[in-house]
Amino acid sequence: MTGTVSAVVTSVAIVLSCVGTLRLLGAHGQGWRPDSRALFRAGAIAVLVVANLTPVGSSDTASYAAYGRIAALGGDPYVTTPARLGGAYAHLVSDAWQNTPSVYGPVATWWQAAAGFVGGDRPLLTIWVLMLANAAAFLGTGYLLMRTAADPVRAVLLWTANPLLIGVLVGGGHLDTLVAALAVCAVHVARRATGRHHDLVVGGLVGLACGVKISAALVGVGLSWPLLRSGAWLRAARVTVAAALTLAALYGGYGLHALTPLSAASHLVSAPSLWAVFDHFATEFVGPGPARASISALWPVLMLGLALALHRHVPSDAPDIITVTFALAFAWVLAAPWSMPWYTALACALAALFRSVRLTQWLVVATAGLALLHNSGGHGWT
Repeated sequence: MTGTVSAVVTSVAIVLSCVGTLRLLGAHGQGWRPDSRALFRAGAIAVLVVANLTPVGSSDTASYAAYGRIAALGGDPYVTTPARLGGAYAHLVSDAWQNTPSVYGPVATWWQAAAGFVGGDRPLLTIWVLMLANAAAFLGTGYLLMRTAADPVRAVLLWTANPLLIGVLVGGGHLDTLVAALAVCAVHVARRATGRHHDLVVGGLVGLACGVKISAALVGVGLSWPLLRSGAWLRAARVTVAAALTLAALYGGYGLHALTPLSAASHLVSAPSLWAVFDHFATEFVGPGPARASISALWPVLMLGLALALHRHVPSDAPDIITVTFALAFAWVLAAPWSMPWYTALACALAALFRSVRLTQWLVVATAGLALLHNSGGHGWT
């Protein structure tokens, strides 16, 4: 398709997926009670179909494949860029990321390296392996949510059978699926924690999630805050130390230089967004350095304020370890200078564990809005 036609088609698909998701959740709220297992199977079929199609929505999977191939060849993806790798892999990476080393954690690098080893010199095979692995993580997360949520049908509608999320997460093949999977496992263990070994497991899972994307630190904060409020300081310390040691061990295999690309990426501002407007005018008046510093100082404050506001709208009977983490994850999506539609994966997974119709609707609309703002028209490939 031409760029214009493709952009229209994908935009219509996003809108229809959003409306469909809202209508499914609305019907359930009005008494529709389908069999959650049958609904899960229907969603699983859609997931498997989409996972076997060309990635749509961004070229991130091409970057994943390039970093994985670099690692599989014995290189360091935190130093070597796709452009230096060259060949068929580099050809598929978006021009904007050709000279950018990996900003993902060691767990993500191993995940990508395994696909790169299987794919060899065939980047499309590597991307296919990544897509299938991502679909498996998505379905595994959905199954755990169905089995542990207060409302299994709602959990399936919000995750496995959510057409918007299937299009964004599975269709795009994004690593945020893996982050959500590890977060749901951490929450599951934390809810049933009875001894110190459970706290260590929770911390280890949080550390692994941070080893995929450092933004998963929000999960650690969300799980530790209720413990601190209840006076369980020792348990909170065990979770924090276990997460920190796990993350240190993961990065220890590469060295501190693996954090350099992440530090550089922390100053990025996505466009279009309110922070992009702020960055433009602040740069004009005070220069790029102070503008970046202002954004870095302001957005966490805004995130915490939004998290407090969101937390007031969660059900009072829902566990704090779920609702606090959800509020932080959702607020991060709304407040962060660099925010993409697939970043809502963590918030969607956590929202599936409690009942709140209004917050769920806001989350679905926010996901669709970000997807429309960052719609590449399916032309994420060079």
